[in-house]
Amino acid sequence: MKLRFVINPRSGRHRRNAGILELVQAFVSGRALDAEVVTTQGPGHATDIARDAVAAGCQRIVALGGDGTVNEVAQALIHTPAAMGLVPCGSGNGLALHLGLPTGLAEALELAAAPFARVAELDTGTVNGLPFVNAMGLGLDADVSCRFNRLVRRGLPAYTRTALAAFLSRRTERCTISAGAHRETLDTLLIAVANSDQYGNNAKIAPHARVDDGMLDLVAVRPTGFFGAAILGARLFLGSIDRSPGVRRLRGSRFLIERPSSGIVHTDGETHMASASVEVLVRPRSLKFVVPTDCSAVAPAGERAAAGFALQLP
Repeated sequence: MKLRFVINPRSGRHRRNAGILELVQAFVSGRALDAEVVTTQGPGHATDIARDAVAAGCQRIVALGGDGTVNEVAQALIHTPAAMGLVPCGSGNGLALHLGLPTGLAEALELAAAPFARVAELDTGTVNGLPFVNAMGLGLDADVSCRFNRLVRRGLPAYTRTALAAFLSRRTERCTISAGAHRETLDTLLIAVANSDQYGNNAKIAPHARVDDGMLDLVAVRPTGFFGAAILGARLFLGSIDRSPGVRRLRGSRFLIERPSSGIVHTDGETHMASASVEVLVRPRSLKFVVPTDCSAVAPAGERAAAGFALQLP
């Protein structure tokens, strides 16, 4: 099997990921793999590396990074025969945690490069044509991502401080959400559309969401004060945020979100400018992905994914 390893040296916590290039090179040579190891040089480079790997006939492209790196590599692999492996090295690792991937570097490398590993087909999404694999969002959600991406030191404590600072300067938007024949208008603090159940660090924005059910989960959080936000934060980590009276959750294959003006959105933590009208679509089972043999986050081959727990819309 021909492989290519794509390393993002800027992902996650630098101390934990120090020396990762040498470790991967030793892994490749020690197992005599037919593989090339490439380090990214900047935004978008991982997509170019992965696209070249597909053209060169690689059957497996392994990303070493966080959800942003997953996003870049996946862009080149969607609707291709190549499968993606992941060695989680980010600060949140939302998709990796959802799929139950190993968090240790050695174990994750072994799984990602295993020739007979289980390969599942995951859904992906787009927002105004921009792809995402784990989640997208707007409002406070996107503001936190924008601020967090400027930080040199990352991790859960840094994310918590960033989220608090963004909340203290929060801005409410009145948005209209359409899904099929359903249409409603509400004041929102943030709107997230999730493919997996979480942002990362086990913060579950859409509990029980699945990555292979052909649906996306929209979670809209209404404006709240500091005390209410603290309760929502606790619920986020307890996996019960969608049971809050201040949260609206919908499931569908297409959402249209209309907000007062253009602004930023995030796709897997990376921010972009977008118009006032935001269209979110699912691409069912469009990405082949290496998962653990006992992974319960995806249905067994040939079986339909279990239904979720939200108001389901066409």
